[in-house]
Amino acid sequence: MKTQTETEPGRTASSTSPVRVLLVDDSPCFLEAAAGLLSGHAELAVVGQACSGREAIQMVKSRAPDLVLMDLSMPQMNGLEATRQLKAHAAAPKIIIVTLHNSLACQVAAREVGADGFVNKSDFADGLLLVIQKLFPSSWVGA
Repeated sequence: MKTQTETEPGRTASSTSPVRVLLVDDSPCFLEAAAGLLSGHAELAVVGQACSGREAIQMVKSRAPDLVLMDLSMPQMNGLEATRQLKAHAAAPKIIIVTLHNSLACQVAAREVGADGFVNKSDFADGLLLVIQKLFPSSWVGA
C-alpha cells in the first residue's frame, strides 16, 4: 500500500480513498447529470457542488477536494479566474475545465491559468474519466 507521501500531488489520503470531487457549474441540470455519472464510480466521491467561481473558492477551503470540475462560463466569477485564484495556493486541488467551448483559445487559456485538464461537455461521459485516471492513477482499480 502506498504511503501518504507517495500519492499524487495534493492527495492527503491513502490510495484506497476515493478522489474527492467538487462540481462547479451554473447549470443545475449539468450538476445533477455529472453527480449521477460520477456516483457510479467507487473511486470518486462528490463532496460538493457550486454554481459560481466565487462559491467554488469558498467550498475548496471548506471541503478540501482533490479535484475540481470547473465550468468556464459562470456568473460572478468565471472558471478561468477561479482556477487562477485556486492555483495560486500551494495545496491547490487538480482542476479540470469542463465546458461547451471547445476552441483552441479556450484550451490555451485554461492551461495558462493552471488547469490540469480540459474536457468538452459533449465528450463528458467518455472523456472525463480518462482525464481523471491520468491525474490520479493510483486511485483506480488495477492501477
